[in-house]
Amino acid sequence: MQTKRTYHVWTAGCQMNEADSRRLAQQLEFLGYSPNPLAEAADLVVLNTCVVRQQAEDKAVGRLTTLNRAKMDRPGMIIGLMGCMVGMREAPGLKERFPYVDVFMPPSDTGPLLDFLRDRGLFAELRAEELRERDALAAILDEDLPVPALDRGCAVAQVPVVLGCSHACTFCVIPYRRGAERSRPAAEILNEVRSLVRQGVREVMLLGQIVDRYGDDLTDMNLSKLLKQIAAIDGLLRIRFLTSHPNYMADDVLETVATTPKICPHIEVAVQAGNDIVLERMRRGYTAQHFRELIAKIRSFIPDVAIHTDVIVGFPGETREQFMDTFRLVEELRMDKIHISKYSERPKTIAARNLPDDIPQSEKEDRWRMLEDLQTKILGEKNQRWSGQSVEVLVESHHKGKWRGRTRHGRVVFFEDPRAELRGELVNVKIDWAGPFSLIGKTAGAKRSVREPELVPA
Repeated sequence: MQTKRTYHVWTAGCQMNEADSRRLAQQLEFLGYSPNPLAEAADLVVLNTCVVRQQAEDKAVGRLTTLNRAKMDRPGMIIGLMGCMVGMREAPGLKERFPYVDVFMPPSDTGPLLDFLRDRGLFAELRAEELRERDALAAILDEDLPVPALDRGCAVAQVPVVLGCSHACTFCVIPYRRGAERSRPAAEILNEVRSLVRQGVREVMLLGQIVDRYGDDLTDMNLSKLLKQIAAIDGLLRIRFLTSHPNYMADDVLETVATTPKICPHIEVAVQAGNDIVLERMRRGYTAQHFRELIAKIRSFIPDVAIHTDVIVGFPGETREQFMDTFRLVEELRMDKIHISKYSERPKTIAARNLPDDIPQSEKEDRWRMLEDLQTKILGEKNQRWSGQSVEVLVESHHKGKWRGRTRHGRVVFFEDPRAELRGELVNVKIDWAGPFSLIGKTAGAKRSVREPELVPA
């Protein structure tokens, strides 16, 4: 009997990449592959890459170099390169630079790999009967796929709803790598969520570079309607969505979040900078005052909301005083989490072509540290409200002897409980300690028992 073929998917970058990798793993497992934790020992290895920052691209190149050595020892190994390093149109020179890579895949597009496997006759190898092969391909097209084995038992899954982006901020490589913005059909998304729920997923995170624009290219569909339809799915406990853009966040979405219990009171909306000149150079399309007013509106719709944001420090031409406008904005608004990044020039972006990267790395590091220290102070103060309180936690994993999960507001909670399996359960946890970035406590009792996941046959 032939040994079952194995795969390994390495993922870098954003949650969209994580979702793409999960979908690829689903497809491969339905075709008969099993996961292998060791890339060098797998029959098929796919690197799902990110180029938002140079460091991420360098890591992918390093992994490719290691795989090249492994392939010299095992010539039958198949190597695939996927994601933003490839882009919507294959980046020039990739085949010459990495001749040992067998197949190149744009972001969110697994078709080239499936075609490669078909052309190599590996579908027939993996499916002895032609009917079984057709069933597998039909399942791929219908999105009714099993959760990958390595993810089985996970309570949370990411589901892309908007692919690509058409906004073209000057610093962002996504439009050049992932192509123009397009919304997935609602029926396709709903089928995927139902399939995930049948397999034990209890929370879905809807993804889009500008998720608020979902449905702009569809008939009679928008994000608010999609959220309500997903909330009607039995067995799903929580819904989140990200990332929002200040220019496109609509009142009907805020109203839907405020009135739909399954949707978490958690908004991710990126500010990027708190100075109007810097925002204009970024082509964000709003002012710092507009962002202040938006935060006030969000809080008026959802009084207990948790707001997360993104900030870039050291953007080309950003003076110290302009950075201090960002610092003061963060200090004033006291949001619940800030994803801080140091500006990194990316090829083909408007900024790379027109704006010299003129801020020294040491200055970027200093600005990053100032914001990180401010965030630590703010979150340490805000999280004290939870000390001694009981919070609802969706359990995600077991970590170093403690269970780990998140509140509806997205706060990470570690807690002790003797039970053998809690993943996917909603539990009440009494918080004994509250820090800036996590809470620690003990269970106060199960809040809700959830049914066992259904197994989707492979």
